[in-house]
Amino acid sequence: MRKPGSFVVALALAAALFGQTAPKPAKPIAIRCGRLIDGKSTAPRSRIIVVIEGDRIRHVGSGVSIPPGAEIIDLSRSTVLPGLIDNHTHILLQGDITAADYDEQLLKQSIPYRTIGATVAVRTALMHGFTAMRDLETEGAMYADVDVKTAINRGLIPGPRMFVATRSFAPTGMYPLLGYSWELRVPEGVQVVDGADNIRRAVREQVKYGADWIKYYSDRRYFMKDGALHSWVNFTDEEARTLVDETHRLGHKVAAHAMGREGIDSALRAGVDTIEHGDGLDEELMDQMIQRGVYWCPTIYVGVYVAQGRAAAGAPIWIQMEDLVHGAFGKAVKKGVRISFGTDVGGFAWTENQAKEFSYMVKYGMTPMQAIQSATSVAAALLDQQENLGSIEPGKLADVVAVDGDPLADITELERVKFVMKDGAVVKRE
Repeated sequence: MRKPGSFVVALALAAALFGQTAPKPAKPIAIRCGRLIDGKSTAPRSRIIVVIEGDRIRHVGSGVSIPPGAEIIDLSRSTVLPGLIDNHTHILLQGDITAADYDEQLLKQSIPYRTIGATVAVRTALMHGFTAMRDLETEGAMYADVDVKTAINRGLIPGPRMFVATRSFAPTGMYPLLGYSWELRVPEGVQVVDGADNIRRAVREQVKYGADWIKYYSDRRYFMKDGALHSWVNFTDEEARTLVDETHRLGHKVAAHAMGREGIDSALRAGVDTIEHGDGLDEELMDQMIQRGVYWCPTIYVGVYVAQGRAAAGAPIWIQMEDLVHGAFGKAVKKGVRISFGTDVGGFAWTENQAKEFSYMVKYGMTPMQAIQSATSVAAALLDQQENLGSIEPGKLADVVAVDGDPLADITELERVKFVMKDGAVVKRE
């Protein structure tokens, strides 16, 4: 029988043979927090110590002993929070105000070039304090999001931990690129699928190549009628239900782009897990979401960002949609809809700080604490990652950010993150 510790000795001998030193365990880290917003509690706590061992948080409290030899990080003049989570991003896009912006990227930029841009985008997000993101499709860049996720996981590039949806789905003729001569074969912004059997095969294909989530476009062509936002539905009920059924059968979840009332209703009938955008939500649909436990990612800032440009390009309804989501958001907060932070960054340029979303959430009806929790504990629950992410408490992954001021008094403080730790490693410290 092998003696205890013989494996460690063997590793050390092997390292010596190759002229290397055996890796030493990382020493503990103790963070002194001036103010701690832990992601779950309803009020902040003062003078808290957070002890980290490896990539996990081990102890949190005011009377916690600092382990001998621990590295001490003094954030006693800062507000410390869990790493932020953005549940609606597009790392393969660099701004999408008009159809021309979108077509330019798919027609004139190669997938390798766009992937290089994505590596810059994920680093930018991490430096802004977003330690996890759900990326909801590559917009014609195939499975490049899986490659970026893999590069981050292997330590080749810095970035958040990624949950990716690869190519997304829409039926024939219902998603750009559109309007080109039938004699030309132009890129597709999605994976085109028609019919239940084709959809089952396509879901399996995306999961095979690394999709964590499946996303589809539930609607298009938005118009106002009787004071409500309506839309044309893309998939038949049979097709949408098949997509959700196959995805759930394989142990994954479904996000639905759904903006008009008909698109949202169709997605809810199909059994989706999240509604993306949802500008046309009314109280009846909100009640259905609450009953079924469906999350909403409102993506407010992107609507504000693109409205004027799209109106100037011939789609003035985007200005009306900006007002609609304002009203829907306040009602959803009061009703108790599960609202997760999601920005649609990539739809607006990555040079814009995606944390601007917080200000609109507070302006439209959330308290600052609710907005913070939407990007921490609520966002983690959407991802089924509540055991690992979303709060600062023992056992969670050591994803930690800090700001100088008090975001409960001024939510824009979250646009000025000064400290970022991911997996127990400091990646930014100003």
